[in-house]
Amino acid sequence: MLLTVEIGNTTIHLGTFAGSGDHARLVRDWRLHTRQQATADELALLFRGLLGADIEQITGVAALSTVPSLLREMREMLPKYYPSAHHLLLEPGVRTGVPLLVDNPKEVGTDRVANCLAAYANYGGPCIVVACGTATVVDAVSVKGEFLGGAIAPGINLGVDALSEHTVTVRRVELMPPRGVLGKNTVEALQSGIIYGFAGQIDGLVERICDTVPGFDSDDLTVVATGSLAPLIYEECAAFTDHHPYLTLDGLRRVHERSRKDPRARR
Repeated sequence: MLLTVEIGNTTIHLGTFAGSGDHARLVRDWRLHTRQQATADELALLFRGLLGADIEQITGVAALSTVPSLLREMREMLPKYYPSAHHLLLEPGVRTGVPLLVDNPKEVGTDRVANCLAAYANYGGPCIVVACGTATVVDAVSVKGEFLGGAIAPGINLGVDALSEHTVTVRRVELMPPRGVLGKNTVEALQSGIIYGFAGQIDGLVERICDTVPGFDSDDLTVVATGSLAPLIYEECAAFTDHHPYLTLDGLRRVHERSRKDPRARR
């Protein structure tokens, strides 16, 4: 069984996979709040508590972290607590099979690379990946599976936090679609601005990619949503064609399988 770990700025997403290749399936997954001060020992204890008896079945671990402090702790934790498991930490320099056609490939977040790898494997190209999390990230993958670049905007929660922090009369509200676009009270007005505003932002970015990037004006274009906040906004975006809740974990699985077949892929 393979343990996959995606550590983001806001949440940690873990999942276990059974099987490999076309026969791989997600067995279980968990989402946790990220604590950036966690140590290697604390992370190991947390993972062990979630896995329970299944920890004895872990034969491999694939992980990434967009939080530098936790990336360092994961480097220490994996060989210490999973010494007999084939482990891979996705970092710049690890071969994923995804050509990064950008100015500086080392600047591309490893979560974005994993997403594009999995999106191309699942849907083919061209495709657009929209990751809804701490940031809203819109990335384009060519018909050949190349990462062409993307757009990064503040995520929904960042927008809500900024609004409540800088506006005295505005309070935090439950994130859910209101009765209509015209709110009949302050709560509904905030919900409308947040939900429909961010949905419009995503639709606008996707439309601009389709209008300006060669090859993305096809009727067969896939626009896949992923990330912890994707379920909140999926139904409100006209651009989305698919929702893949564990796309990053699937990308990690695929990189791990590649490294098992070719050890040189690890570096």
